[in-house]
Amino acid sequence: MKDRIEELLKEIETFAGSAEDHAEEFRLKYLSRKGQVSSLFDDFKNVPNELKRDVGQLLNKLKNRAQERWDELRSSSASTTNSAKFNFDPTLPVGGFLGSRHPLSLVRREIIEIFGRLGFTVAEGPEIEDDWHNFTALNFPEEHPARDMQDTFFIADKIALRTHTSSVQVRVLENTKPPVRMLMPGRVYRNEAISARAHCFFHQVEGLYVDKNVSFADLKQTLLYFSREMFGADTQIRLRPSYFPFTEPSAEMDISCTICSGKGCNVCKHSGWVEIMGCGMVDPAVLQNCGIDANVYSGFAFGMGIERITMLKYGVNDLRLFSENDVRFIGQFRSAL
Repeated sequence: MKDRIEELLKEIETFAGSAEDHAEEFRLKYLSRKGQVSSLFDDFKNVPNELKRDVGQLLNKLKNRAQERWDELRSSSASTTNSAKFNFDPTLPVGGFLGSRHPLSLVRREIIEIFGRLGFTVAEGPEIEDDWHNFTALNFPEEHPARDMQDTFFIADKIALRTHTSSVQVRVLENTKPPVRMLMPGRVYRNEAISARAHCFFHQVEGLYVDKNVSFADLKQTLLYFSREMFGADTQIRLRPSYFPFTEPSAEMDISCTICSGKGCNVCKHSGWVEIMGCGMVDPAVLQNCGIDANVYSGFAFGMGIERITMLKYGVNDLRLFSENDVRFIGQFRSAL
């Protein structure tokens, strides 16, 4: 065995594998579980007792030298790779390829810009919310059936992933004295089955305007301005009565179909209209919960899904495309900005 150990020591010193991955070849040949050094250690039990001390010392010397040699080969391989990786001429002109922005980012920015021209500023809040900000302050009392409208991801008792960015409205009203004119974009979560029209997470933009003498007419004109800036000057809107716990009166807003210009198609189910958001006057109870005198101030709020707006704007027919990171899809939305 001593002779075999001496042979392996010489082999290790003169080892030369392929240029690409000689360190890994060395490890597999000598240091792996089935490598030659491991095999010698397995055979050590057959060495006569009077020779075990000398052979054991040689085996340890072989193992230590093999480990050192492997470290040297790895270091050499890394240096070669790094040299090749950074061997370029920094004076060469860059290519003309432009990156792409995610369509949701493009539409989010456009929504913020449109409302920014009306004086709305952006506010953000946590995605993990407590019961007060996500439900109770927004007129969702304990055991209220309206809580069943949203399937919630609970993390702990009275702590959940927010189901809407309305929770940011509460935080703004608690800490800001009217007048308030805020836009709240962000990601929200609901326990829904993933399909072409629904997802367990999506993005919302909610707006809030609170001041003296704010009326429903102000809400209507604000949303009409947004719709025409986003979808074109010929866009029409309609408001249908609806119900939301935190607004009264409440409405859902439709726009004339951008695909068929209101004539009727599969997208609008031949009605000529497509629903894009919910809205209404802020319920006085919500103002009172946030410490604002509802006898002095009034306001309106609205909320829309960014995915919904993006699908209408770009003609996307499957919600899942926004989160699958398919470069063939994302690459269509190039921007020079």
